[in-house]
Amino acid sequence: GSLPLWTALLALLVLGTPITPARALGLALIVGGDALVGGASLLQALQGGTVWQGDLIFVLAAMCWATYSVLARKLALDALRGTVAITVFAFFSFMPVYLLLVALGGVTSGLLQASWGTVLFQMGFQGVGSVAIAGVTFTRMIQQFGPVRSTMITALVPGLSALGAVLLLGEPLHWNLALGLVLVSVGIVFGVRSTAAVPVRSQPA
Repeated sequence: GSLPLWTALLALLVLGTPITPARALGLALIVGGDALVGGASLLQALQGGTVWQGDLIFVLAAMCWATYSVLARKLALDALRGTVAITVFAFFSFMPVYLLLVALGGVTSGLLQASWGTVLFQMGFQGVGSVAIAGVTFTRMIQQFGPVRSTMITALVPGLSALGAVLLLGEPLHWNLALGLVLVSVGIVFGVRSTAAVPVRSQPA
């Protein structure tokens, strides 16, 4: 949910994309809406334990995506080549380290216990859907609409995830979830409004 905020700040610093009053209002509504959706769990994480470490990793992950979004626009990154490069780099940098940690007992893996159906489903859903399709379309959208407007829609993820928990897991629908979704939706409307074009010195990658 913090991805649009980091993207807007980085786009201001790197691309010179202005944060208009309407966009600032949209970002404020998005942050407020996501705080209503996940604020209670965030406060619980700060009360002790190690849950805060996971929350911190999520924030850092959002900053990484924001950095990619801004640089993809600045360098005029080709969507297909960029996605392939990321996938290949991730495979050769992550897989050897992961397999080594599993072999040494540093990481517990349940991969061998999973059924082939589960493995194939995850390969298709995560590999083809989340990486190939989403990677290409997201990068293409950045080139078309800019990084800030493109990442605004991701602010719906926390609220929609919580709403999915209500529908699929039977969790209660509290007022803060409904109000949070409304605020985020209104914030996106303000945030994606067209602004005056700002020249960006793009360098084809």
